[in-house]
Amino acid sequence: MPAFGEHFLRAGFCEVAGAAYKPGLMSRILITSALPYINGVKHLGNLAGSMLPADVYARFQRARGAEVLYICATDEHGTPAELAAAEAGQDVRAYCDEQHAIQKTIGDAFGLSWDWFGRSSNPPNHRLTQHFCEALEKNGLIEERTDRMIYSLDDKRFLPDRYVEGTCPHCAWPKARGDQCDNCGRLLDPMDLKDPYSTVSGSRNLEVRETRHLYLLQSKLAERIRAWVDSKAEFPALTRSIAYKHLDEGLIDRGITRDLAWGIPVTQDGAPRPGFEEKVFYVWFDAPIEYIGATVEWAEATGAAWERWWRTDQGAADVRYVEFMGKDNVAFHTVSFPATLLGSEEPWKTVDVLKSFNWLNWYGGKFSTSGKRGVFMDTALELLPADYWRWYLTANAPESADSPFTWEQFQATVNSDLANVLGNFVNRILKFAEVRFEGVVPAGGTPGALEEKLFADVGRGIEALTASLDAMTIRKAAQDLRELWVVGNGYLTEAAPWTAIKTDPERAAMIVRTGLNLVALFSRLSAPFIPFTAGAIAGAFEQCPEGWPGADGRVELERLPAGGKLTVPPVLFSKVEDAQVAEWTERFGGAEAEA
Repeated sequence: MPAFGEHFLRAGFCEVAGAAYKPGLMSRILITSALPYINGVKHLGNLAGSMLPADVYARFQRARGAEVLYICATDEHGTPAELAAAEAGQDVRAYCDEQHAIQKTIGDAFGLSWDWFGRSSNPPNHRLTQHFCEALEKNGLIEERTDRMIYSLDDKRFLPDRYVEGTCPHCAWPKARGDQCDNCGRLLDPMDLKDPYSTVSGSRNLEVRETRHLYLLQSKLAERIRAWVDSKAEFPALTRSIAYKHLDEGLIDRGITRDLAWGIPVTQDGAPRPGFEEKVFYVWFDAPIEYIGATVEWAEATGAAWERWWRTDQGAADVRYVEFMGKDNVAFHTVSFPATLLGSEEPWKTVDVLKSFNWLNWYGGKFSTSGKRGVFMDTALELLPADYWRWYLTANAPESADSPFTWEQFQATVNSDLANVLGNFVNRILKFAEVRFEGVVPAGGTPGALEEKLFADVGRGIEALTASLDAMTIRKAAQDLRELWVVGNGYLTEAAPWTAIKTDPERAAMIVRTGLNLVALFSRLSAPFIPFTAGAIAGAFEQCPEGWPGADGRVELERLPAGGKLTVPPVLFSKVEDAQVAEWTERFGGAEAEA
């Protein structure tokens, strides 16, 4: 194989329990999330189904002391990039340059703690993609075939995959793309579509012509891929069901080249492949390879060794590799990408856990980048700070089924969880300490029965939250965290330091010190979910503990040294008002708009 030549808000956390894994055994965790496509700012559904849960998990693992590498990148090849650039009146390269910078900036603003955010159009991915093709061909898994493809007489060009839309032959959905039907999930070929038309011009003046393409012979790897899927006991049910659906239907050989100008050139022995000078590799062949390519980019920029993360003969056998993605991407990562890695017969690391998500829907319909339906990441940040969105999207993560986004549910979640439960708790205990204990952590008093119960409840809560994050059950983890916030509020209400201070100052000091320790603990536990707020809470203390806490509630609630100074932060969360919901519903649409 040829040689390939403190991050923003890095608060972190833990790992996944399963038959083949026990927490703590793996100290190196490779995390990837689905590559956001280059054609514009991503919507909240993209964030909820891949990048955000991957970030929560990465932060959790870092807080527990694991060596984490969280890799993501923009997916920049394929027909949608060409179409979007043409619509914007830009050269494709200039368009991708601009959009990559925009997506990186917005991701940072959401606190996504990528170790590297690469680009599939960069040289490492070119070299790797060309290398994999040659390795597969050497092993008899690449074949040249003459295809009959749709040609647009009006556009004067072949129309590969997404340049063609039409009616799905399986479910009759009228907006199926040439590569996949988003309604039923079937993988398609443009030739399968009924009533096809060009997405370039809308023309139906189409005919079928012959053209040569390279095919990856996935059919030859079917048994091996099935055995590989069988071995993945930790794959969630959704991931396994999608993988077996495609295996049971029978793997088809997939074309891995396209008649396009923008993409990775098709080569042979380092030179343009004869007869393929005007063709490029199919985006779904090169995009998953970019996980490795982006790691190479990171290594070239930092001087690190990328091989120890991806080559099992150079240390990657000790890596735990976890992918996060929406269900529409699962087939490519449980069939096509494994076919590339396994078919190369080279020692590449394959995924250990592919955490898949259902869709976050917009009032009964789908969020859509191309259709401009829903709230997009840049606009969301104009409305409210990132942590409002991070919390809502994790607390309502679409894990067991598709989840609907509604403004009313968003308002209820923010107001109840963030403003009333967490924000109110932090504000009232810090202000009380500022006024009645001169802004320091008070000394005095000893734990009583109420504190002993609290220590046990907190210990159990930390255990539950840690287990949920280990298992990557993001929605359950958010529920576990909220329950700990509720426990803190319940303790403070029952202990009532504002009453105790009138008759028993020592008891009041004990209660306040315990409450302040709860605040510091909540900062650490909340950091993977709402890192900006967690940082603001931690900043209230002269010395705030760091790292992921253990499950001994007594130990964790006695960490703050007495005498440490306090500062009360500004209000952490403002409530979402009815007037805002009405304004946003009118601006972005909602139930009425769908009707």
